[in-house]
Amino acid sequence: MNAVIEHMLTRRSIRKYQSRAVPGELMDQVILAGTYAASGKGHQAGIIVAITDRELRDRLSEMNRKIGGWEEGFDPFYGAPAVVAVLAEKGWPTHVYDGSLIMGNLMLAAHSLGLGSCWIHRARETFESEEGKQILKDLGIEGEYEGIGYCILGYPEGELPPAPPRKEHFVYYAC
Repeated sequence: MNAVIEHMLTRRSIRKYQSRAVPGELMDQVILAGTYAASGKGHQAGIIVAITDRELRDRLSEMNRKIGGWEEGFDPFYGAPAVVAVLAEKGWPTHVYDGSLIMGNLMLAAHSLGLGSCWIHRARETFESEEGKQILKDLGIEGEYEGIGYCILGYPEGELPPAPPRKEHFVYYAC
């Protein structure tokens, strides 16, 4: 089987991570793959914010926890040492789709390099808040962006979970 398809079939969402950092060269490869995601009219409406700074990672995790309504102490980033926030230009008609394709590329690239990943929601709510807007401003990011998702990254703790069976009537052919 083709290696790309094999990675698509074996990638899983990981919700438990080792504490060791993701090496910079692996982060760079994952991020590069994200920049090559398809986009509406080739506009590249998305932006990628790679977060390995522990203080900012924990701050975003806490904001996400509060938005999600979880108890204090819960980490919605599941201990992953790296977080990649994907945002996209609010005014571009395909911005959500474009950002979603970036997320898919990030997760597949991570898996192909032996890293675990998981799409974490609530980036939209985070970066719509005044605190979230200030974080972007502090990072030198200007413009109107909508948070699409967080791709958490790290080395999986334990075995990869098995794939659930594919549902009936998933595919229809019109030949």
